[in-house]
Amino acid sequence: MSSSGVLGMETEGTPVSAEAEAAAREERLLLARLRRGEPEAFEALVNTHQDRLYDFCVRMLGDREEANDLVQDVFVSAHQNLSRFREDSKLSTWLFRIGKNHCINRLKYLKRRGRGRSEEYGEQSEGALAELLGSPPGPDAALESAREQARVQWAISQLEPDARMLVALRDIEGLSYEEIVDITELALGTVKSRLHRAREKLADLLGRLEE
Repeated sequence: MSSSGVLGMETEGTPVSAEAEAAAREERLLLARLRRGEPEAFEALVNTHQDRLYDFCVRMLGDREEANDLVQDVFVSAHQNLSRFREDSKLSTWLFRIGKNHCINRLKYLKRRGRGRSEEYGEQSEGALAELLGSPPGPDAALESAREQARVQWAISQLEPDARMLVALRDIEGLSYEEIVDITELALGTVKSRLHRAREKLADLLGRLEE
């Protein structure tokens, strides 16, 4: 799990790369096609963003089936609310914002239904999470890697939803702080302080598993 964030924040005065300009131009063209209602454009939107959204939802919900259903709901919401997209952020940021809202609402629903966080980590949790993360059986090194992923996912699942979201967006998806501010609609200082506390909690939980 990286703690650096890999997309890189742009600072004021930093020139935009040719690659970034091309990506922005391509997104504007896609958005224009979406607004015209072209079915192929919506298919392109789904194909481009569904994998990252699914990964984010899995981290938030800890359940592949729930995550898969939720990603479909995200794209339905995006399709229905495209006219409300103000183009003040990237399409990916907007989709993550919708995904964040859906995940938080789903977690509240599951909590009311008594399907909240598991409190203990053991062989059953490890096996279920290894399956959840899609780790195939194999040599000792692969098995240990699967176990480590399962431990990390379990620890993430013990965080409060807001903390879980920040860890998933920054340390797993590698989004910039600027993007996370847009998605969460929190102040930058709040994002950084809450993420710091979430990382400390995560490290403590993982440390307990090693004892």
